[in-house]
Amino acid sequence: MNSTSPRRDDLGLRQTAGLTALLVLCGCASTPAPTSSLQEARHAIATAEQAEAGRYASAELSSARTKLASADSAVGTNDMIAARQLAEESTADAELATATTAKAKANAVNDEMKRSTATLIQEMQRTSGDSQ
Repeated sequence: MNSTSPRRDDLGLRQTAGLTALLVLCGCASTPAPTSSLQEARHAIATAEQAEAGRYASAELSSARTKLASADSAVGTNDMIAARQLAEESTADAELATATTAKAKANAVNDEMKRSTATLIQEMQRTSGDSQ
């Protein structure tokens, strides 16, 4: 019985050492860079810029750019959790800038249509007043 006890102890020690090594490796593994979140933020900013958000929603667009730069910095310091969060916030700000721009443009078109309609009504009233 004594001849098998050291083997069992040796096996248990190996298992413990293996488990410890596995845990150390898992602990050293870092969170991967949020590449897709960063790309999405860049795309959202580009879309906002194409929509002329700099003209209609400059604060939101500026915030998106700042957060993207901060996300890039966080990647540089290996703070991937902060990088992902900042990239997602950047995307949200850029999408808000795009939506704000669309609203401003729609309001401008609506205002122009109201002015045109008012002008047409005045013309019709003036024209109908001349023929009486």
